[in-house]
Amino acid sequence: MQMLPSKEEVQPDYMKLDKPVFYQGQAYEISAIGRQKELKLPLDLVQRWIDPKVRSEPGTASVILTTEDKVVRLQTDQTTASVNLQTVPLTSSMQKQGDQLYVPIDILKQLYGVDLRESADSGAVLMFTPGERLRWGRLNKEDGIELRTGPGKRMPIISMIPRDEKILIWEEVKGWYKVQRTGGEVGFIPAANVIEETEEVIPERKTDPVIPRWKPQGKLNMTWEHVVKGNPQTASIPAMPGLNVISPTWFHLADGQGNLKSLADADYVKWARSRGYQVWALVSNSFEPVMTGAALASYETRIHMIEQLLAFAKQYSLQGINVDFENMNKSDGPLLVQFLREMTPLLHAEGLIVSVDVTAKSGSDSWSRIYDRPALAAVADYMILMAYDEHWASSPESGSVASIPWVERSLRGLLETDKIPPSKLVLGVPFYTRIWTEEKTGEGMKVGSKAVFMEKPRKLIEEKGLKPVFDAKSGQNYVEYTENGKLNRIWLEDATSIQSRIELVHKYNLAGVASWRRGFEEPALWQIIQSDLSKQD
Repeated sequence: MQMLPSKEEVQPDYMKLDKPVFYQGQAYEISAIGRQKELKLPLDLVQRWIDPKVRSEPGTASVILTTEDKVVRLQTDQTTASVNLQTVPLTSSMQKQGDQLYVPIDILKQLYGVDLRESADSGAVLMFTPGERLRWGRLNKEDGIELRTGPGKRMPIISMIPRDEKILIWEEVKGWYKVQRTGGEVGFIPAANVIEETEEVIPERKTDPVIPRWKPQGKLNMTWEHVVKGNPQTASIPAMPGLNVISPTWFHLADGQGNLKSLADADYVKWARSRGYQVWALVSNSFEPVMTGAALASYETRIHMIEQLLAFAKQYSLQGINVDFENMNKSDGPLLVQFLREMTPLLHAEGLIVSVDVTAKSGSDSWSRIYDRPALAAVADYMILMAYDEHWASSPESGSVASIPWVERSLRGLLETDKIPPSKLVLGVPFYTRIWTEEKTGEGMKVGSKAVFMEKPRKLIEEKGLKPVFDAKSGQNYVEYTENGKLNRIWLEDATSIQSRIELVHKYNLAGVASWRRGFEEPALWQIIQSDLSKQD
């Protein structure tokens, strides 16, 4: 028995909206508002279909949009926007209706290159994004054809499509095409009744010319200069062959309003530049979680920090900023990402490089889980893995600061699980170790440690006539001795351990190394690092 085609007619829910918005043949559940140049899209739609990184801050009635080269702040009912810290006029303001914010289309077109086509008849809006390929066709049937809700003649009818109407083809399902009319209606018609005519490619967004940023010839070789009060006497700093970046710890969060304390020194910069070093000054959160959360909480305080960094960079002729935020509340991790998203385009506009420090992965909410590593790496030029403190100062057991297998596991976690590009990943290496003491007491083993420069273990070995042995488990040289009834244990940081780390840089084709910190090392180590880093991958 032959089944007759359905004659039932229906009106889809989306056609009951004043201005339905469609993307790739799907309708959004909330209507747009306005028309033509005054058209505005729901913020929820923007976050779902255009850019999930768009941030809303209700406290200041603000929406912040960030792209590779732009930072835009919109405020409700304001006819201007802040674009890269400059005030620019808007054709239409952001508007609030009920609980929903509506974003003007002119800024969306400029930032994302979206193509919005509004039907003069139905008011429906068809949205397309850069790079999309659209297939257009017409019917080959004289008297037109029914547009149905599904792929089959038994499905209800939405409307009748005349022969000469241009239709958008989305996909084929069981011999039927899912198509869309320019008035917005989406449904199915037999593929045999469609003639494909043209393909249209939505143009890519035009971006501003990129200011060239420095790149090392070969691997990055960076060290941190730890500045606590005054800067070092540069005349006493020995040569560091192969070094190309130095990062003095100059800028620190001072309060929850985003004010920064500066220890920067123009003479130090002059010395560094005379040696051919790039200066990427470090900015820290002072490792204060409450203050950090307050400073990151709003656009105003984040931008205040960024504006100070831009001013410092100009004042001291810096080439980059190294972001070192640690010991934070886990809930503030997304705000750190937002800070980088707002900072990087503004620093890039001045030719500055942005790097960010992250710890190895662990179970700590405040020291490890605060970092959304893929999101941070997507924004920054470099991500520096601080691959040390496997066994930290108050660790309940003795062990290496950074055993080679642990370092490699930490690297592989970033490369394989988080998909961090190796060209962005820098391996942080320690220029220090710890002397561990173990003492048996009535309550069990008492463990203590003291961090020391590389020189200290070497002198102990010489003075006590110790003989280091290679510890295969840690991949390092190891010594131990007993003193005052306590067992002293040292996993050595020396040429052997540093060379093993540089082998990992080559094995995984990483961007280079960063060492904590200058002054802890044996001076002869620089020549070894230079020689090993310069080897071809």
